[in-house]
Amino acid sequence: MKRKIVSIDESRCNGCGLCVTACHEGAIQLIDGKAKLISDSYCDGLGDCLPACPVDAIQIVEREAADYDEAAVAARQAAASLAAARSAAAAKPPLPCGCPGQMAKSIAPKPAAAPAPDAPAAAPVAQLGNWPVQIKLVNPRAPYLQNAALLVAADCTAFAYADIHRKFMRNKVTLIGCPKLDEGDYAEKLSAILQTNEIKSVTVLRMEVPCCGGIASAVQRALQASGKTIPWQVVTISTEGQILED
Repeated sequence: MKRKIVSIDESRCNGCGLCVTACHEGAIQLIDGKAKLISDSYCDGLGDCLPACPVDAIQIVEREAADYDEAAVAARQAAASLAAARSAAAAKPPLPCGCPGQMAKSIAPKPAAAPAPDAPAAAPVAQLGNWPVQIKLVNPRAPYLQNAALLVAADCTAFAYADIHRKFMRNKVTLIGCPKLDEGDYAEKLSAILQTNEIKSVTVLRMEVPCCGGIASAVQRALQASGKTIPWQVVTISTEGQILED
């Protein structure tokens, strides 16, 4: 059938690999230093890889191509994530990761003091219960992860949604990241966390912008790779700070 699909100009490609990271379906790989579309059926034709390319070597064309096979993509990603999770779980990284700021620690939220009758409303109480919070810095063996409810949040949500501490962070372990700006794929680290710990639930908090879909995709692939049945949900925040899906 004729459909829209990515086309890569290898003469322009500089081998930076940014498109590989941007493609959530894993349709692009670096082969001999050049980005290549490894299978038509892995490409959904939406073009998330286009803005990532610094040399404009990728474009969307319309040509005869196999149908996009979502099931094949999911199975391939799950297998890759499972292999990565097993490899990460087999490693034994120490908790003190060199930088003191990366040492895993739990934080007990302070209870709010009761205000006097004529006093102004008390400031909200911070509900962050763990450190570090960046997904890439979190050790899968951090003690606070065992029997935890996870909040996996795109970092912009903390600025867009004013009540994030009370509504989403309270009684959860918070992990944050930006799938557009961070290098690599969160699915590997998240898979290791799910494999290593008993997780009660996962809440994904994302923005409405398309690039934020990567964080939900990474969680979904990690859940598939874990082989566990864990309740999860995705909540979308608008750029105006409203909950769009709950």
